[in-house]
Amino acid sequence: MKRTFSQSWKASKKPSKQRKYRYNSPLHTKRKLLSAHLSKQLKEKHKKRALEIRKGDTAKVMRGQFRGKTGRIEKASIKLGSVYLSGIETQRKDGTKALYPIDPSNIMLTELNQEDKRRMKVRIK
Repeated sequence: MKRTFSQSWKASKKPSKQRKYRYNSPLHTKRKLLSAHLSKQLKEKHKKRALEIRKGDTAKVMRGQFRGKTGRIEKASIKLGSVYLSGIETQRKDGTKALYPIDPSNIMLTELNQEDKRRMKVRIK
């Protein structure tokens, strides 16, 4: 298998090829993969199913060990493809707390960061 990113690639049944596509994709493509579903109220208001994640949005964890907890997005790592929420932490062996990485597909946006007017204008019409 080639290690380079293919722009002509459309789809594959193989999970390994799907993972390879996501791993080798350039940052501007990975940014689009960093999106999450909207809550029912936001869906009705903005007439969209999902939006790209931004720092400052409020999200609820839908899957995993922190299911049901909500927090504000502290950091969204495009390179790693993970999101870090405030209040969702793990404890290290030395006793310090560290933010826990969550996959964006496992969260739901409940409140959007309204500060960026350009985002609200372009993404939500």
